[in-house]
Amino acid sequence: YLLDKSDKYDSRDVERLQQDDKWVENYLIWRHDVVDDTLKMIDESFQWRKEYTVNDLTESVLPKWLFENGSLFLHGYDKEGYKLFWFRVKHHIRDPKQQLQKKKLAAFWLEHYAKRDHGKPLTVVFDMAETGISHIDLDFVRFIVNCFTDYYPNFLTKIVIFEMPWIMNAAFKIVKGWLGPEAISMLKFTNKSDVQEYISGDYLPPHMGGTDSFKYSYPPLVDDDFQTPLCENGPITSEDEHESKEEIDADTKETGELSEEQNLNQKKMNSIEQISKSEETDKTEIKPKNAKKTLTTFKGPLLHISPAEELYFGSKETGEKKCLIVLTNVTKNIVAFKVRTTAPEKYRVKPSNSSCEPGTSLDIIVSLHGGFAASLQDRFLIMAAEMDQSSGAGVPELTQFWKEVPRTKVMEHRLRCHVIESSKPSSLTLKENALNIPAKTNEDLHIQLTRLLQSHKRLQEQIDHCLWFQQLSLVLSLLSVTVVAFCFYL
Repeated sequence: YLLDKSDKYDSRDVERLQQDDKWVENYLIWRHDVVDDTLKMIDESFQWRKEYTVNDLTESVLPKWLFENGSLFLHGYDKEGYKLFWFRVKHHIRDPKQQLQKKKLAAFWLEHYAKRDHGKPLTVVFDMAETGISHIDLDFVRFIVNCFTDYYPNFLTKIVIFEMPWIMNAAFKIVKGWLGPEAISMLKFTNKSDVQEYISGDYLPPHMGGTDSFKYSYPPLVDDDFQTPLCENGPITSEDEHESKEEIDADTKETGELSEEQNLNQKKMNSIEQISKSEETDKTEIKPKNAKKTLTTFKGPLLHISPAEELYFGSKETGEKKCLIVLTNVTKNIVAFKVRTTAPEKYRVKPSNSSCEPGTSLDIIVSLHGGFAASLQDRFLIMAAEMDQSSGAGVPELTQFWKEVPRTKVMEHRLRCHVIESSKPSSLTLKENALNIPAKTNEDLHIQLTRLLQSHKRLQEQIDHCLWFQQLSLVLSLLSVTVVAFCFYL
């Protein structure tokens, strides 16, 4: 393919394919591990990506009115924790002159999310309330369907269609033909009474029977994870204050026990030694007892962040209420950082607004308040930016710094929550931690489930073939008996 069509591919896509095993695996899963079909899909999607200049799609290259229209955007999560990709059909008017730009907008949002959240699957919502003939645009609907079936592998969980008008029944019969037998099972036709089977009321607008007060507006670009009013820390309860005092006392006691010679040696230690010592030293007073050993690291231009993608919290049964985030400054300047969350009423982050010295590591403790449980929909945003050495790192300086720093110089990284549903005996947990066995993520389980479903489908097809052959054999046997009996009769 490369020899014949190298000019039809974007070199960045080819390079990514050679380095990103996850991307390759998603193509294989979507094409049932059939290599020839997978190669054809990669070829088609790569040609499409270059034609639509997907890697270069930004706000600046698309007309502003497309974003202001509000027909396409990302916001909220379904009950399984998958991001919602909204298509507000009533804001879409069929116009061949604008069709290419609208398609590029859809590609922009899909690529924006794929790069930001590492290709975690999406749920598409066609909100067809208050729609009529002028809004029916099968060409555009087919483009969105093709994006998921041909260009973004293993990226679709389901398509929720809300209040489809009867006039579009015939049109959606055509759409089903585009989807194919597998994707048809992903179609969920809903109305006000049953849409909450798939999406909770917290992420549904009032006209769909929900309580979500979100109203799309532009600018700025929708920061879909953090539309609700933000708090950089959770409310401080008496329990938290008591806990903080214990931590301060423990730190003071530990510091007091250090001899003068140890203090001098500590000052002379370089940043690498400090990091290694912090990893080796067991500080149970300030670290969560159930914190899992970091297995993955996000390597950003300013900070390395561990874990890279998920914070592990326990359910009410497991009782795991704390997680640890480790930030490592990889620059030669002080890096200011802030930690934000979509659920400030649930979590307390310590510290949530501070700075990190060059070449050093810093621990952030994320704790759940009593009575609250972590949710798959909860998200954390880590913002970081370099500061001048001359500027101070106190609270007033940091506040002023965040008011003045340009957004283009701010590094952002998002973390999602992973809830451990079932508790294990402590001895088993310790053994697993000692062996450094990584816990399975939602994506791993999703891949395994997909493979099981594919195996189940293949077995079902084999059974259907066997039953068909059995029925055919039975019919032929009956015909043979009939012919033989007729011959005897003659």
